[in-house]
Amino acid sequence: MIDIKNPYLPELATVLQVVEETPNIKSFQVVFNDPEKMKGFAFQPGQVGQLSVFGAGESTFVINSPPTRMEYLQFSVMKAGEVTAAIHNLYPGDQVGIRAPLGNWFPYEEMKGRNILFIGGGIGLAPLRTLILFMLDNRSDYKDITIIYGARTPPDLCYKDELKEWEERSDVNLILTVDNEYPGWIKRTGFVPTVLKEVAPSPDDTVAITCGPPIMIKFVLEGLAQLKFKDEDIITTLEKRMKCGIGLCGRCNIGSKYVCKDGPVFSLAQLKEMPDEV
Repeated sequence: MIDIKNPYLPELATVLQVVEETPNIKSFQVVFNDPEKMKGFAFQPGQVGQLSVFGAGESTFVINSPPTRMEYLQFSVMKAGEVTAAIHNLYPGDQVGIRAPLGNWFPYEEMKGRNILFIGGGIGLAPLRTLILFMLDNRSDYKDITIIYGARTPPDLCYKDELKEWEERSDVNLILTVDNEYPGWIKRTGFVPTVLKEVAPSPDDTVAITCGPPIMIKFVLEGLAQLKFKDEDIITTLEKRMKCGIGLCGRCNIGSKYVCKDGPVFSLAQLKEMPDEV
């Protein structure tokens, strides 16, 4: 009898720890129940997984722990619907399903020896986190690393412990901002695209990677164009458009491209070749 694996069948995994990042975002650290599966699992920064709660469904989330740190896989989840609400009700010891890795990844090999500019907003730091940590674990491969990150209020900033660590590093330039003045907040205020224009990073030998709310990305892309960044040096990720994750359902297509197979990571140059559906 031929054993044909069902591509929709998830691997069983156990929740190790749940971290409350913000009032509506939690990070879930999970390991596969099969130790050999965990030992042999490999992925690239930017790839995603389908995280499922049995009886509720599954959704796509980036694996935002880096492949240089394989004690567990981490998924950060914003509570926004039925499936994400079910995920938020999980506790350590609970069982989940994982289908991963899926999709392509950030072209980190091509970025070696260049300056890196990260621009994130809110939960949009999750996909950037995996690449930031990967680059910090391979720090000598990259030149200057600048991170511009903002959220609506200070409590809405994700990964606060890591933000503190990055802020204290001499080899990272972290710029934090919140939308408006907030009691006790002494750092920048202003929307991320505005801060980007104020900081005005040089496009020379620099790759910009951005992720956040669609409206933020829209104005970030405009800002990067004004700063003379080349389209091929601007990278973003569209994993939220993914459905089945393996190109069968056809619900994530943009023209002839499928986000789950051709993405979710795209350069602006690639996006401009697609129909205006993004």
